[in-house]
Amino acid sequence: MNLADMLTYADIGQLTTIAEHYECECKRNSKHELIQSILVMLGRREFIEQQVSSCSAKDLRFLNTLLFDTRDSYSLEELQALITQTAFEHEEKDKGKTESPREAIARFKRSGWLFNGMTQNTKFLFQMPNDLKDRFRHQLGKNLRDQIILTGEPQVYREEQNLCADDLLLFLRYLKDQDIELNQESVMYRRHQMQIMEMLHVSEPLVSKGGWRFGYGRTFSSYPSRFALLYDFAYYHGYIAEDGLRLRLTAKGSEILDGGMQESMVQIFRFWLRLYKQAVPNLSSLVYWTSECAKEWVTVSSLHEAIGWLIKPYYYDTAESIMNDRILGMMLHLGLVRIGQSPEHGMVMQMTAWGQKVAGKSSVLGGGTLHASIDKT
Repeated sequence: MNLADMLTYADIGQLTTIAEHYECECKRNSKHELIQSILVMLGRREFIEQQVSSCSAKDLRFLNTLLFDTRDSYSLEELQALITQTAFEHEEKDKGKTESPREAIARFKRSGWLFNGMTQNTKFLFQMPNDLKDRFRHQLGKNLRDQIILTGEPQVYREEQNLCADDLLLFLRYLKDQDIELNQESVMYRRHQMQIMEMLHVSEPLVSKGGWRFGYGRTFSSYPSRFALLYDFAYYHGYIAEDGLRLRLTAKGSEILDGGMQESMVQIFRFWLRLYKQAVPNLSSLVYWTSECAKEWVTVSSLHEAIGWLIKPYYYDTAESIMNDRILGMMLHLGLVRIGQSPEHGMVMQMTAWGQKVAGKSSVLGGGTLHASIDKT
């Protein structure tokens, strides 16, 4: 529903509050005049530009979250959780006394960004007008792109189109031909891991003991990042099974091999979005904004400057390491980006044609949650 529709259904109390917030000149006892004056004020071309430029990073993160959330309406508790999620601890400490989530929701209602539902069943829920979402997305995208530094194509760059799907089949084929023993933690012994790495198109160093690794999937603590994604994908879809201290290929996994079927890269991409959602809740929006900012070759440092403020540190993972390793590194493995090195600009990157296509599809970026088996206990 658009702003005009929501204003029509809003009670005169909220209309008056919005009109007073924007200092609209109109009769406060005329609902028609209130609606018209608010529409004129919020419909101005420069309105969204002014709003985005004056918003705090916390508010922008909250509104950005609403853009990429598949829900049409929210309960008070759901909005409070989203506001808490987009408040970064170091920013709160710097500001001293902080605004409560309930106070923030009241402020967004005064600003005309949030409205209560129109029916008996939705009157205690909150919605954001669709046309304001579209205008906010357009303006935020413009602001982000203005910070990006374009560069030429590097002499050498790396690209991994479709290799994840190929390597998934190679892993399943290895399981078919080998008797794989697991240790007490249900992890493959290192000799098997090394043999698999030698066989795959993209090899990774094995995980060393010590340090921390958690939050990015069921087996992330035990295996290298890319392989852990493929292992978790195969396990979740029932292609492999851990029976006692043995890892085996299931009947379903054998069907995949015997039928020559190949998992779609889109499916692996969607699985990655859901798998990493615990650690990076707004991952789908970060993929989208990376796509918007890197249609041409750009410097990675300017991409950090443009969208790094959207990334919340996760335990020992800083915003920078999340951007480099968990997002761009995995986007490279998934065939979404190509990455190179420039003598003048350092690391540079560009979305692939396939990456542009898949990142722009809201149906592909849709959230959803994985089964509890994702988290290894």
